[in-house]
Amino acid sequence: MLIETSKKNAICFDNSYVLLGSRFYASVKPTPVERPCIVKLNYGLARDLGIDLEVIEPEALAEIFSGNQILPGSEPLAMVYAGHQFGQFVPQLGDGRAILLGEVIDNSSFRRDIQLKGAGLTPFSRQGDGRAALGPVLREYIISEAMHALGI
Repeated sequence: MLIETSKKNAICFDNSYVLLGSRFYASVKPTPVERPCIVKLNYGLARDLGIDLEVIEPEALAEIFSGNQILPGSEPLAMVYAGHQFGQFVPQLGDGRAILLGEVIDNSSFRRDIQLKGAGLTPFSRQGDGRAALGPVLREYIISEAMHALGI
């Protein structure tokens, strides 16, 4: 199901990260998902992001946030970064199973990253398939919500 992105209150993606240059990311496409569905929807966040749930059907949201439908301005990518791993500095690490779909400028004019966890293979996936099981992802969501509520 495709959504009409010209409709009022449709999701408008931007991606300022691509302006940094390709040394900072790898362009990727999410691995398609069969019959995606919404398991948990944060209505408050949707409202803050300017997503009108009366205009966009749940099936369309599932297609977008599963990575099956790429909207204009999205430009999905896996971020590249450096850091310490196993006690050693590694000059090039990256998102192994997460893909930045893009940014949405919220109702307060803040840029919000829209990242898809378990989106499939990226150049940084190592031996994994780039997927994420539902249970651990829901756990991360619950912890993130708790931290937000605590002001952390």
